[in-house]
Parts: sequence; C-alpha cells; structure tokens
Amino acid sequence: MTSPQGFGPDTSERLPLIPEDERSEAQRAAAAAIINGPRKALFGPFLPLLHKPVLMERLGDLGAALRFESGLPELIRELVMAATARATGNQFEWQTHAPLALKAGASREVLDALAARRVPRNLPADQAAALDLVAEVLQTNGLSDAGFATAERHFGKAGIVELTVLVGYFVTICWVMNVARTPGPGGYPPLTATPA
Repeated sequence: MTSPQGFGPDTSERLPLIPEDERSEAQRAAAAAIINGPRKALFGPFLPLLHKPVLMERLGDLGAALRFESGLPELIRELVMAATARATGNQFEWQTHAPLALKAGASREVLDALAARRVPRNLPADQAAALDLVAEVLQTNGLSDAGFATAERHFGKAGIVELTVLVGYFVTICWVMNVARTPGPGGYPPLTATPA
C-alpha cells in the first residue's frame, strides 16, 4: 500500500504517470532512456518529470552518476538521501532510502531519530560528519570552516562536492514529488509530520 504525499487534507496525486499512448515522442524517448538504464523502470520522481522530458533526462543522468558512480561509501550516500528526504518531508525518497540505509549498515535508532527530527547520537565519526553537512547546508545554504574541515577529513574535497550535489539533487526531486504529491512506495514506516 502506498503512502500519500502532501501537506494538506488533499493528498491526491497531481502529476501521475502519463499513459504510454498519450506520450509525445520526446516523452517516449525519455521514458525509454530511464527504463533501459540502471533503474529499469519509471517510478517516483520520473512520473512527474516525464511532463518535461529534457529535465527528466538531465536529472536522471545526474541521479545515476550520484547513485551508481559515486566515490562515497554506500552507507554515507543512503544516510544523506534519507536525511534529505526527511528534511523535505518526502515520503517516496524516505521510504526508498531509509531501508537502503539500514541494509547498508545504518542503525534503526539513527533512522528513528531522523524521522523524529532529532539529532542522532553516538554515531561513527563519518556518519556524524555527513549528517552534520546535510543539516548545515540545508539550514544555512553553506558550510562553515569547521564543518568544511570535518567533512574534508572524512571525505576529501571531492567528497564534499559530491555530498553537496547529492543534497541539492535530492532536494530538487523531493520538491518535484512534493508538488506533484507523488506517493511513497509503502513497505517502510512513512513520515508523520510535514517538513520544518
């Protein structure tokens, strides 16, 4: 059972998947590129993005680079994606990446803290550095010298760039799905409160 997305009483999906027989040539080509790529199907952000195929293609390429060609450990990527989904109140990305973070080695306590908008405690230093970067970038639109130094110690300069782009990419697709009210896939406890 899917989890509704929306921040008001109406959570009906605004931009569902365009039926195949109603798609333009550009939409068919963009859909085929996603289906024939590493994702193998249209889901989540690609449902609303199909309305603007050039953006779907470009964002799809960026997302594939971040997810499938990353220099960051899987656990760090998945935690960052889950934390960004929580910050934006997005059910789809939360219900997709929180379980993947668990599978990659995150503790249930960390994910429960994120879901409840609490700062997770007693984290390994690299996880704490990644979550601190997410929080600071989202709160201040930048990174302090101390935050930069901590992140650089754990992830290097290239890692800081990748983490920053990862947050920005996931904020973008979460916003698109929030506006479209794309439901979450279910199967994992949904977020219970709207974004701050």
